[in-house]
Amino acid sequence: MSRGEARHTRNPLRVRLKPDPVWAFLEERDISQNQLARVVGISSGYLSQLMSGSAHPSPEVRQRLLRVLGKTDFDDLFTFAE
Repeated sequence: MSRGEARHTRNPLRVRLKPDPVWAFLEERDISQNQLARVVGISSGYLSQLMSGSAHPSPEVRQRLLRVLGKTDFDDLFTFAE
């Protein structure tokens, strides 16, 4: 295995939250990030990290976000980042 292949297996693609649909949800419902975080069951700091792209949501958090935001398609809220 080459060094590039080894590096790729250690750093798989990561999921990122798309912030725009979340901002739209917050604006439509006139709620804060803190309120959304509470409903999703995560800290407001973690939600802020997800929104900025500095943290990557676990599968469980992705499911909760999809449910709370009323989305059914992964691509509506998430993208892959290298």
